[in-house]
Amino acid sequence: MLFENADLIVRKLVKEDCSILSKWLSDPRVLEYYEGRDQPFHLSRVEREFISFGDEKTQWLVLYQGVKIGYIQCYELDKEMKDQYGYTDQIIYGMDQFIGEVMYWNKGIGSLLVTSMVGYLLENKCADRVVMDPQVRNERALACYEKCGFRKVKRLPGHELHEGKFEDCWLMEIQKEST
Repeated sequence: MLFENADLIVRKLVKEDCSILSKWLSDPRVLEYYEGRDQPFHLSRVEREFISFGDEKTQWLVLYQGVKIGYIQCYELDKEMKDQYGYTDQIIYGMDQFIGEVMYWNKGIGSLLVTSMVGYLLENKCADRVVMDPQVRNERALACYEKCGFRKVKRLPGHELHEGKFEDCWLMEIQKEST
């Protein structure tokens, strides 16, 4: 287990989680902003892309009150990504997440998940900043991230290929507080 916060548990993703990930990543409501509705994940694709040992990404399953509800990943930005975003030698982590069980949307669980992971990265991974790059049109996610303390740093034109179109994204960040 990575951490537990109130009713939220974040634990390592394991092969047995592939079927639930495939379910979520075949739901058009989830895919509208994550990967794209034209890119559903069948079980074999989930196994290939999510259950990869030695990957630079750390992948986690999210449980709320004991129910599997979502996914989160985090990774330290490499030099190429830092250069792309305009950062220097600081320790910077990126993260991506989604709540796959739609009935858990708009209940504050996403905010709890994001603030918990940011706290973990700042405290346990000594991150100076945590960044995300949501699509500009993803208003629900943007509101969640801003509620959690992220701020928009710059617009990234044509940053993500999504459903056959290059979408603009926001580079958003939260920094470790100076002491």
